[in-house]
Amino acid sequence: MKVYTNLDEIQQLRHAVVTIGTFDGVHLGHGKILQHLVSRARLANGESVVFTFFPHPRMVLFPHDTNLKLLTGQHEKIRLIESYGIDHLVIYPFSRGFSRLSAEDFVRELLVGKLHMKELVIGYDHHFGRNRQGSIKDLVEMGPVYDFKVEEIPARLIDEIAVSSTKIRNALNQGDVETAQKLLGYSYELTGMVEHGNKTGRSLGYPTANLNLPEPFKLIPAHGVYITKCNSMGHAYKGIMNIGTRPTVDNENRLHVEVHLLDANPDLYGELVQVIFLKRLRNEIKFENINALVQQIKNDEQAARAYFNLVSNVN
Repeated sequence: MKVYTNLDEIQQLRHAVVTIGTFDGVHLGHGKILQHLVSRARLANGESVVFTFFPHPRMVLFPHDTNLKLLTGQHEKIRLIESYGIDHLVIYPFSRGFSRLSAEDFVRELLVGKLHMKELVIGYDHHFGRNRQGSIKDLVEMGPVYDFKVEEIPARLIDEIAVSSTKIRNALNQGDVETAQKLLGYSYELTGMVEHGNKTGRSLGYPTANLNLPEPFKLIPAHGVYITKCNSMGHAYKGIMNIGTRPTVDNENRLHVEVHLLDANPDLYGELVQVIFLKRLRNEIKFENINALVQQIKNDEQAARAYFNLVSNVN
């Protein structure tokens, strides 16, 4: 898959079949559209093109709204879209100036003028252009004028799996990573750089890798303890992640995202670690003393090992 941030880099495409959207999460609903896009391109002996945006439009239009958290970072989104067999991915720089482009100008200047679009595959409820005024009806009317076909993905194909980015965010905000996995079609993940902490976990006999997350807009699941898989430097590890303020040992009320590896203690300082969420064990709790905390960590470890044993036996 070729990735572009500048439309001038794109050479003449062969019968470009295009879809448009933010595709945050690249969830199962998005998957329906992407699968159909690839199918249409192959039938026409053409090339599939996904046209998306960065930053997310809401981040530009409502810069003081810090409530928006995204399900996928850039590298993650690229990897997920590529997994569907897409030929070309355009990540267009979203700006206030671009947001004022009318629906027809967007189609004429970019989709037709730059991509030479011959087919457009679009979700049934898609709106675009200035103030989201453009609709499926407008696209159908523009088709004969600019020589492209429009194929609408009907509501039944998308709604039958009852999935949306909002539902996934709500699940993660409640710590329900298993529901999120069902809606996404894959396990939610965070990726961060391991940085030095105050070695509290090590002093308790449970060293942790403290993650510095590079994308502040990425949604972090609810505070609590989770069973995870971790990937770093070509190795896979079983782990337990804690997200929270560590109320038993800290008074700073600062968010910590840290993972304890069950059967290894590699030197990961300065390395990227991908953490994949499998199951939530419990809420974050303030314990009466350190001994009670250590006992609970032992219980968490036992629960995680039992989970991995069960999964291993099932597989």
